[in-house]
Amino acid sequence: MKQQILILGAGFAGMWAALSAARLTDLHGRHDIEITVLAPRPELRIRPRFYEAGVENFAAPLLPLFAATGVKFITGVASEIDSASQQVWYHNEQDQLAAVRYDRLVLATGSQMAPALPGAQQYAFDVDQMESAARLEQHLAALAERPESVARNTVIVCGGGFTGIELATELPARLRAILGDSAAIRVIIVDRSPVAGGRYSEQLRGVIEQASAELGVEWMLNAEIKAIDESGLTLKNGEHIASSTVVLTVGVQASPLTRQIAAERDPQGRLHVDGQLRVIGQNAVYATGDVAFASTDDQGNHALMTCQHAIMLGRFVGYNVAADLLGVEPLPYSQVNYVTCLDLGAWGAVYTEGWDQVVKSTREEAKKIKVAITNELIYPPQAEREAAFAAADPLAPFV
Repeated sequence: MKQQILILGAGFAGMWAALSAARLTDLHGRHDIEITVLAPRPELRIRPRFYEAGVENFAAPLLPLFAATGVKFITGVASEIDSASQQVWYHNEQDQLAAVRYDRLVLATGSQMAPALPGAQQYAFDVDQMESAARLEQHLAALAERPESVARNTVIVCGGGFTGIELATELPARLRAILGDSAAIRVIIVDRSPVAGGRYSEQLRGVIEQASAELGVEWMLNAEIKAIDESGLTLKNGEHIASSTVVLTVGVQASPLTRQIAAERDPQGRLHVDGQLRVIGQNAVYATGDVAFASTDDQGNHALMTCQHAIMLGRFVGYNVAADLLGVEPLPYSQVNYVTCLDLGAWGAVYTEGWDQVVKSTREEAKKIKVAITNELIYPPQAEREAAFAAADPLAPFV
C-alpha cells in the first residue's frame, strides 16, 4: 500500500504544497508515496483580486496541472479529522460521508470571515469568498435601479486594513460607472485606529492618506461599530450612517478545522508550528498558509494571512512533509523578504519593501507592479511537469 500525503485545501498554500511534495518524491524516484488534495473544487481562487469587478473570472483550473505532476484530487468538504486513526471524514459531491486515510496530513484550509457584529450576517456584504464577492458585485450593479438617496450613494467599508483600503479606493470609479458622474457618491472607511492606515508605517500611511483624499474616500477614525441593519450602520457613540451597502473586511479567522487538532493556537485560530511547519505536539500533522502561525525569520516576525506568505509556506511544507516520509533532511521555513503592494484604485498603487515598509514606488509605477503580481505572479504555473516542479522548489526565488 502506498504511503499517503493528504492535503486539505486547494488554495495558494495547498496547491503549492502538493506540487512541492510531488517534486521531491519525483526527485527521489519514489512512486510509493501518493499525494492527494481534498478540496471543494479543483481550482485556485485568486482571492487577492476579489475586491475587483468581474470576480467570476478569478479562478484558475487545477486538474490539468495536477494530472501533469501526478497529484490526485478528491472533490469534497472535510468535516472531521480523526488524528487517532489518521483519517479525514468528508462530504463528497453527492453529499455522502466518506473517509480517506493519511500517513501525513497537511492542513491548508485557509481562513474565513467570522463576523460577530449584530446584523452583520443579515445585512452586510464582504469580499472574503468568491460567492460573497459576486453577491456584492450584483448588489452594486442593482443600485442603479434604486431612486436617488443618500443611502444608495453611500458605501461603508468596515475596517482599514489591506482589503478594506483596496476595496474602498476601487469603489469611487466603480460607483461612478454604475450611478453616473453626477451622483453624490460617498465611500467611507470606518476604523478603530486613530489614524488612516494605522497598522502601517508612517511613510506608507502618508501615501494612503494622499490617495484617499484625492479619490474622495473618507476615513471615520476612532470609531467602533455597534450594529448593522437594513438602513445602514450604527456606531457605539450612537451615530447612525445611512447606507444601502455596508461591507465587512474585518473578523478573519483561520479555518474552524484547526479546532480539531490538539495543539496551541493564536487568537486568529492559527496552529503553532515548528520550523518544519509541523504542528507542535503532532507527529503526523502539518499546517500551512492561513492556518499556520509560523516564524518567518529570527527577528520575531511571523507569516501574515497573505498569498505572499501562503505560496512560500506551501512550497516549504510540501517539501518537508515529503522529506519526512522519504527520510531526507527537511528545509526549515524561512521567508526573510517582505513586500507590500497596495492597490489604490484610480490613484495608482504603492509598493514597499521590508517589515518597516519603506516606500519604493507609487502611482502608475507601483500599479504596474501590482498588476504583474495579481495577474501573473500568483497564478498557478503552466500544466507542464518540469516547469511546475521548477516553480515549486522552496529555494526558487519569489519575492
